[in-house]
Amino acid sequence: MTTDAVRRHDPATKAFASDNYAGVHPEVMEAIALANGGHQVPYGDDVYTEALQGIFRAHFGEQAEAFPVFNGTAANVVSLRSMCAHWEAVVCPETAHINTDEGGAPEVTGGLKLLQVPTPDGKLTPELVDRRAWGFGDVHRAQPKVVSISNATELGTLYTPAEIKAVADHAHELGMFVHLDGSRITNAAAALDVPLRALTTDAGVDVLSFGGTKIGLMFGEVVVALNPAAAHGLPYLRKTSMQLASKMRFVSVQFEALLGGDLWLRSARQANAMARRLADGVRDIAGVTLPRPVEANAVFAIIPADAADRLRKRFRFYNWDEQIGGGLVEVRWMCAYDTTEEDVDAFVRAVAEEFRAA
Repeated sequence: MTTDAVRRHDPATKAFASDNYAGVHPEVMEAIALANGGHQVPYGDDVYTEALQGIFRAHFGEQAEAFPVFNGTAANVVSLRSMCAHWEAVVCPETAHINTDEGGAPEVTGGLKLLQVPTPDGKLTPELVDRRAWGFGDVHRAQPKVVSISNATELGTLYTPAEIKAVADHAHELGMFVHLDGSRITNAAAALDVPLRALTTDAGVDVLSFGGTKIGLMFGEVVVALNPAAAHGLPYLRKTSMQLASKMRFVSVQFEALLGGDLWLRSARQANAMARRLADGVRDIAGVTLPRPVEANAVFAIIPADAADRLRKRFRFYNWDEQIGGGLVEVRWMCAYDTTEEDVDAFVRAVAEEFRAA
């Protein structure tokens, strides 16, 4: 069998811009092929999506309900819409992905008011939640209903199970629900060496956006109702949000490959380990400052802007904060499941070479 498709990239090329850049994990690709052939009922009534429910319940408890969707923005918006009426609002860190990187989708598509909280490390605490969770019963104020956190956060920091439980307990005391953006929850669980449910079900999270794309899937995320009483109308919200996949078996079987065994853990540990190796490699290079510890698979560095521009001609990565001043810029370097020691060492050498040339 032949194809007219042409390989248009060098598969040996690696970047440090995002774990989204990585291709599909070979075990996931094999699973997609396994699900191919023959006919299966569409729109989630297939045998793979049926089996997926048991896999998610094994990780998150018998009460969990899994709703596969296409992407992370949709997972977040559908999750939040299921917990919020039109007059209700979401408390989140100022740096949250739903606030900074989803093109206003929670507001435009979800009709949601985001109540942003400045944080030093991307993490909320009960005290920080209280800065925006007030005005209950005030008709002039959007009513706070959901606290949304991310683990790992957008700043690469991690919540421990105890920290999540403290936020969740406080939110529940206020009559609010808790959403967790888990686009990198596998990295968080691997770094903390805890099961996935320790950061979610056992800590009091009500609805989870479970990430797959950043850990080696071709496409797909899952909205997981951990507390079904908190989430309303998910089957209908998924459809009206244009996220009900016809050939859902190809989404579901990827998560079976990821979560049915230890692929998620192996992949997350590799990405995390490579980030630590990268941080250790650049830490002593003159002109490189690491402003925060490396806790998962992200390395943040403050370097001269001109050096960043030169380095980007060899390896792709993004500026994180261009307002540092003094000719400096904060950049983010991400490692993926397929980042190798050789990739990291080549990048570290390139950093050292560019700084010597400065």
